[in-house]
Amino acid sequence: MTISAVIIYGGSFDKELFDKAKKSVEWCDEIVLINGVRGSFNDWRNEGFKKAKSDWILFVDADEEVSKELREEIVLATKKNEYNAYAIARRNYIFGKEFKYSGQWPDYQKRLFLKDKFSNWTGELHEEPNFEGKLGHIKEPIIHHKNMSLSEMIEKTNKWSEIEAKFMVEAHHPPMNIFRFITSGFREFWLRMVMQTAFLDGTEGIIYGMYQVFSKLIGYSKLWEMQLKK
Repeated sequence: MTISAVIIYGGSFDKELFDKAKKSVEWCDEIVLINGVRGSFNDWRNEGFKKAKSDWILFVDADEEVSKELREEIVLATKKNEYNAYAIARRNYIFGKEFKYSGQWPDYQKRLFLKDKFSNWTGELHEEPNFEGKLGHIKEPIIHHKNMSLSEMIEKTNKWSEIEAKFMVEAHHPPMNIFRFITSGFREFWLRMVMQTAFLDGTEGIIYGMYQVFSKLIGYSKLWEMQLKK
């Protein structure tokens, strides 16, 4: 069985991390590089799928790294051929620190697919793969360095919250009011700080958790603005 690694990069990507990503998949039979400038993540992943020629396709982002242990488990999984697709655990480093809580572990990501059983990626905001057969799980994690400053995170939130708000308008979300703002903010706080215990990741976890509350409220604020215009 042969394996193609598809690496997605673009925008203001970190070249050092990108080089690490490429080096970590040199063992693959083919490396396909996709420079994502126009379109969305699902478009870029679909382009990589079309260009890949191997039996199996492994999708890797430019800020991720495949360890030796993960490589061995991937090779073993493709030889056994028990499943047509695999979700891989992901170890996340945010603000330079490994997060073990905050909803960041084991953070399974669907990344490895048998090509002739895979169809495409869909979803502009949260891309999702479509494939035939059952999903297996690989326990050795892919390493993810979320090397973003708060300013960069705010810039990203500004972009994606616009898309999310448009989806909510199209889905005929009820009109936003003070009650819905309060309850949505509380639900997100409860999820991040209580259910996902973000505070156990220390100061970084608390900042990250509170940022997610802020991000959620920005999305609903843009929804409110769009509803007013409509």
